[in-house]
Amino acid sequence: MPQTFFDALAVRAWCGLALDALGRAREEIDAINVYPVADGDTGTNLYLTVESATAAVEAVFAGHEAGGDQGPTLADAVRAMAHGALIGARGNSGTILAQLLRGMAQVLAGDEAPAHADGPGLRLALRHAADSARQAVAHPVEGTVLTVASAAADAADGVRGDCGAVARAAYEGARAALAETPALLAVLRRAGVVDAGGRGLVVVLAALLEAFTGEAPRGLPAVGGPGSGAVRAAGAGLRTREERVGSTAGAADAGEGHARVRPCAGTAEWADAGAVPVPAGPAFEVIYLLEAGDADVARLRERLDGLGDSLVVVGGDGLWNVHVHVDDAGAAVEAGVEAGRPYRIRITHFGAGDVHTTGAGRVRQERAERAVVAVVPGEGLAGLYAEAGATTVLARPGEPPASGELVQAVRRAHAREVVLLPNDAELRHTAAAAAEQARAEGIRVALIPTRSAVQGIAALAVHEPERRFDEDVVSMTSAAGATRYAEVTVAERQSWTMAGICQAGDVLGLVDGDVAVIGQDLTATAEAVLDRMLAAGGELVTLVLGDGAPESIAAHLETRVREGYLAVDTVIYHGGRQGALLLIGVE
Repeated sequence: MPQTFFDALAVRAWCGLALDALGRAREEIDAINVYPVADGDTGTNLYLTVESATAAVEAVFAGHEAGGDQGPTLADAVRAMAHGALIGARGNSGTILAQLLRGMAQVLAGDEAPAHADGPGLRLALRHAADSARQAVAHPVEGTVLTVASAAADAADGVRGDCGAVARAAYEGARAALAETPALLAVLRRAGVVDAGGRGLVVVLAALLEAFTGEAPRGLPAVGGPGSGAVRAAGAGLRTREERVGSTAGAADAGEGHARVRPCAGTAEWADAGAVPVPAGPAFEVIYLLEAGDADVARLRERLDGLGDSLVVVGGDGLWNVHVHVDDAGAAVEAGVEAGRPYRIRITHFGAGDVHTTGAGRVRQERAERAVVAVVPGEGLAGLYAEAGATTVLARPGEPPASGELVQAVRRAHAREVVLLPNDAELRHTAAAAAEQARAEGIRVALIPTRSAVQGIAALAVHEPERRFDEDVVSMTSAAGATRYAEVTVAERQSWTMAGICQAGDVLGLVDGDVAVIGQDLTATAEAVLDRMLAAGGELVTLVLGDGAPESIAAHLETRVREGYLAVDTVIYHGGRQGALLLIGVE
């Protein structure tokens, strides 16, 4: 239904429409990604950023519905949208989009903001969004998403009408500016494409227009710029999805201190199409969330600007998203540690065979027959799974991966057949959605409903790629199902449990997802949990220690098993920052 003003429902509709539209345009945008690094993921990064924003908005609506009130205000919705985009921002363009949404929120959720915004309010929000995004980039470059955002705001400035009229003007202005980006940026002109980030912003603005008018704009601009010809953009100059996704092999997902390799829209093929290879640049992309004050962030900007390029720092009010390309990833993270508390650190290596390898140095990699993709709760387990050949997605406590991240990992595995291990009961629906999307892309995916990382270890231990796919899946499913799982953790608050009432600070032992033991001592509670699990029998005990667990607990439990249970072996791993102090598996 057409809507003349901007309220919480319009924010919700906009997010949903933008997410759907980016989902459809993602691969096209990935394919034209040549600046600042031709790493073939701009569309995916924008999709994941908007997915996080959408989830935050939906959570606000769900909270109000549960409370039985009249629903969120415009300020509630836009703050949630901006915060969700900030914490979920991916890549250079996703980080800039997060700042654009934050800039809009600063106007629409200000102290004197009305219950809903009209045309003039939306105009002001678009202008502030474009200006704040430009200020967030250390060295703004014309011909990028910044140019498109400014053009959208400029076009909206001259409109005297309702929100639909303003949104239409912004969309048309952005669309016209996008077509001119190759004239402003030589690398785009040589490649015969428009800017990928700007193309994504046009999609987002088209969704904004649809949210107000109920009609989707027709005739979105082609990927090629003026004079480039859509022929090269559609075919000869760009690789197919299979070729683009196939340009790298799977690697451990990016967590704190963990590098990952992304698919790249490479250089040798660009040269074949008449494009000039992208010059060599910094080897790493570093992204992290940072809790820090304004003064500390100002000093951080100066230091990171001296370390690399493509520096974008967005956010405020104590929470920031930092993005930079550097040769010394450790120094970029250390700079964040000096400024405040960095977390959700992602380090991407533009590795061998990507944009910094040209001509004969580039080696094509064949698609593997089968791969395993697994969600893991800590860096230690990520390394263990990776050594066993799995492509991993690192999940932090309270920060579950989105379906888009799982799909990206499946693509990164670059295999015809993929076994997906969510390793968390809460990720069942997310993993199922990712599997369906991957199947739609022609990948055969089997989802094994593992509910703990120790069940995933058991499944991976019997994985044999040489077997028929169905036989391998059955064997892995059987091994996971035969593994009981438990965890030992500390209660954060008073709560009712299956074992009684626990207080904050109590040690909890959960068996198969339910609290079975409440204690005061970590070692004693872990021992009680282990005895309860082994009472039903077992041949192998797996212990995964978190960072907060003392080293002595592993030796104590290993001795307990050796002395109390005949013919039962014990293996011990270090999981890192995995949330639970201890994970236990019994096979």
